[in-house]
Amino acid sequence: MKESLDFIYKEQKELSYFGGIAALLGWDQMTYMPQKGCGERAEQLSMISRLAHERIISDDFYNHLKKLDEMPNMLTERDLIVVNKLKEDVEKARKVPSEFVEKMAKTTSLAYTAWEEAREKNKFSLFAPHLEKIIELEKQYCDYIKLPGHPYNSLLDDYEEGMTVDTLRKEFGVLRSQLVEILKKITSSAHYQKQQPVKMKLDVVQQKELCDILLKRLKLPFDRSRLDISVHPFTTTISDDDVRITTNYEHEGLLASFFSTVHEAGHALYELGLLKGEYKDTVISDAPSIGIHESQSRFWENMIARSKSFCTYFAPVFKKVVPDTCKDMNIEIWYRAINQVRPSFIRVEADELTYCLHVILRFELELDLLEGKITVTELPHCWNQKITDFLGITPKTDKEGVLQDMHWSGGEFGYFPTYAIGTIYASQLFKQFLKEHTTIREQISQGNFTPILNWLSEHVYQYGRLITADEIIKKTCGEGLNSKVFIAYLKEKYYPLYDI
Repeated sequence: MKESLDFIYKEQKELSYFGGIAALLGWDQMTYMPQKGCGERAEQLSMISRLAHERIISDDFYNHLKKLDEMPNMLTERDLIVVNKLKEDVEKARKVPSEFVEKMAKTTSLAYTAWEEAREKNKFSLFAPHLEKIIELEKQYCDYIKLPGHPYNSLLDDYEEGMTVDTLRKEFGVLRSQLVEILKKITSSAHYQKQQPVKMKLDVVQQKELCDILLKRLKLPFDRSRLDISVHPFTTTISDDDVRITTNYEHEGLLASFFSTVHEAGHALYELGLLKGEYKDTVISDAPSIGIHESQSRFWENMIARSKSFCTYFAPVFKKVVPDTCKDMNIEIWYRAINQVRPSFIRVEADELTYCLHVILRFELELDLLEGKITVTELPHCWNQKITDFLGITPKTDKEGVLQDMHWSGGEFGYFPTYAIGTIYASQLFKQFLKEHTTIREQISQGNFTPILNWLSEHVYQYGRLITADEIIKKTCGEGLNSKVFIAYLKEKYYPLYDI
């Protein structure tokens, strides 16, 4: 038994190193890698992916796991938890050939570079052949995994364990209709007709200064993290003490870089606070789902950073860093400005109300592509039609439409729904947090964010994969995914803002 335990822990540790190497190569490709390095980078990433996958699905690894699984009474609680979760992961991975994993890694690495070029040239046709290959690979993957129900369940499960298309169609159906209804009420209000977008032209130096101040206030440890620039902001983990986040200083939205940095900081705080200790370098020391991960970023970005209490604390900071632009901005103006509802094309710049409509759009298109209801060639038109139906606006270019996200270039079908799932989870966590911390608004207005970090650590960070995302939310909030909580939160916040 000791030999088998030593073997599986050694393998998990080395697999975490493989993951860190792949993450570092991917981070470099999206930040500093020379453009012509994409060819060999694709080969490097595909090799790492293949080697890691071969280790996971090896007969030696599986035989040791089966031996341990057959003697549960002789295992400690910690070892039993690790063995059970690891066996689930390994049995799923063994369904997928290494050649497929290598092919997917190479295909997506090349596709990312093609997406960058297509986006820069505003020409979807440059990316379309790569997307067609990826969709065929996604279909093959579904055939390998074959979870019950809709084939998309096999993709979704990689990001949100246990979630199904049936559940999302039900929740997103309610959410979509309610969001469209709220949006119509707001856009037909007198206040909306009179509101003018607050425009701020901050230079890169000012944006960087604001982001640095923000990260220090949130207590993000700079000796365990760093902030860089990429086309599409993201967070990646190289190791327990090396988490990288990025932002972009070119977007035109009000303080876009500031709020994207808040968002990514939420991810980083979660990664750095995740369960370690006796579970370090095991499958348990990880997030149970991307939805839970996203709940942390949305919690900080929307529930905290877009609150009036946060404006109370940061308004003087904005005035100090950008005195000319902010001289006439009081707290009320700031609060209304950063919470303006205004349908827009770009998901990462969308306001809090319309954001999930962008996500639901992508979920529906992914289903249509996998079911063969639409082709890749038809995708830009279908995208524009849905945006028009949902938000009443129509993209004029591929860059502000179908080419705005990098996710499909990475083969991340099934990922987009987690943004909405996480947003709903965030509202549920926030509701419970307010019940337990009745004076938190005053503390936030004084710049005290420690109670928030402590509460999230106790109710989310500490679990890792000991329990599922659904169990975490039920344990903390008393119920699982419930979009009605998010709708109630939006009405309570936005109806007063628009005198409804």
